[in-house]
Amino acid sequence: MDAFYASVEQLDNPELRGKPVAVGGSEVRGVVSAASYEARKFGVKSAMSGVLAKKKCPHLIFVKPRYARYKEISSKIREIFYDYTDLVEPLSLDEAYLDVTENKKGNPSASLIAQEIRDRIWEELELRASAGISINKFIAKVASDINKPNGQKTIKPNEVLDFLEELPVGKFYGVGKVTAAKMHNHGIFNGLDLKNRTLEDLVSLFGKSGKHYYNIVRGIHNSEVKPDRVRKSIAAERTFNENLSSEIYMLKKLELIAEELERRMMHSKTKGKTVTLKIKYSDFTQQTRSKTVGNYLQKKEEFYPLIKDLLMQDHLKNSVRLLGISLSNLDTEKKDPIWVQLQFEF
Repeated sequence: MDAFYASVEQLDNPELRGKPVAVGGSEVRGVVSAASYEARKFGVKSAMSGVLAKKKCPHLIFVKPRYARYKEISSKIREIFYDYTDLVEPLSLDEAYLDVTENKKGNPSASLIAQEIRDRIWEELELRASAGISINKFIAKVASDINKPNGQKTIKPNEVLDFLEELPVGKFYGVGKVTAAKMHNHGIFNGLDLKNRTLEDLVSLFGKSGKHYYNIVRGIHNSEVKPDRVRKSIAAERTFNENLSSEIYMLKKLELIAEELERRMMHSKTKGKTVTLKIKYSDFTQQTRSKTVGNYLQKKEEFYPLIKDLLMQDHLKNSVRLLGISLSNLDTEKKDPIWVQLQFEF
């Protein structure tokens, strides 16, 4: 979906249409969750502080996020997907992979299917979407960004290798700014440069990721579309209007965050064994502290004492702007069967 959160806000509030909108954040605190394309023209991006976003775009309009509404719209979009295939792997509320090799419409053209899906999303929901179409998930993901917003790009099988050779390494999905800079320092600027490196060379430079880069630049990515993707963690967090420096105040805030996490755990009917405390400091550095227990946890009274211990286990480096709690190692994750030898009488 194109600027999904911001587009939903503009859909529901006509006064916001055509104007620069930031979902989340504020002029004083917080972080932008999503920005409309009108705001992006000024350099406003997701994960940017609200203060910086306002400096870049003085007439920026901040809107509080409404995740229940985004989830409602996302469900309707997925229903459209399921009209074409059951092989749908959601990545988030606004993005998914679809395997249409065999599809319910019997349409042999993935490009035409993508166009039809995008048309239906606009006709039924008045929202714009973009698509990437190719032989595997990696290339389709890269292609989906090429003609955004409201466009699509098909990379045909015989075009894959040429496309990847010309692609700047910063455009490779999964290659962030730090990795791209490291590649540049070693003379790797595009796919062809990457392809000219040996497997041993890439592994020595990038560790396990080196093998991944070696394969993807050759169009090799064998990950299937997995419709039964399992959620790995559930979290709740809060950014504060003023930085906190007292552990006493932090514990009060953490208690409220723990109550919210309990509600989410109960709603999802999920339990977890690993508790993680997330701390973001005033200088934007981040720290996590975790503890795994032998039993599953769901309620605040079960995991909040662990959070108190994690907060107090070490000195804080600076004043704190954000605190979060998550539960992972969930009981929804698939586990290997445990085989028990039974006793029989003969």
